[in-house]
Amino acid sequence: MYRFPRQERLKSRKLIERLFREGRSVKAYPLRVVWLETTAEETPATIQFALTVPRRAFPRAVDRNLLRRRIREAYRLQKHELRQHQTIQSGRTFVMMVIYTARETMDYKAIEKATRKWMRRLATSWDELPPAPPPSATIA
Repeated sequence: MYRFPRQERLKSRKLIERLFREGRSVKAYPLRVVWLETTAEETPATIQFALTVPRRAFPRAVDRNLLRRRIREAYRLQKHELRQHQTIQSGRTFVMMVIYTARETMDYKAIEKATRKWMRRLATSWDELPPAPPPSATIA
């Protein structure tokens, strides 16, 4: 239940480029999440996730890796809340990229709190989406 398998990791360069070109975002300091709805053919999992910590703000790799581990762990332990959302239950798929925006290293508790906050905001954004077409519907 609290795993983070490979198919849930966003690695496709094409999808990442499309995510930043067409995606929407939610913010919860120190995190910003850019997300995009995709088709089931494009992604092997219902939610694919990636994260980035800017090199300009954290020139030392050890600092970037620490923040990545903290963000990944906070997401891993709380992702079940997103999976239980009715939008995911209806068969929709999403890709998302979490961007660390602060200039200083935050402790795990602050990142965990921000993760909960952006997940609530993301769920609210998903509630505002138009209903998904039935899976058998074809576009003419």
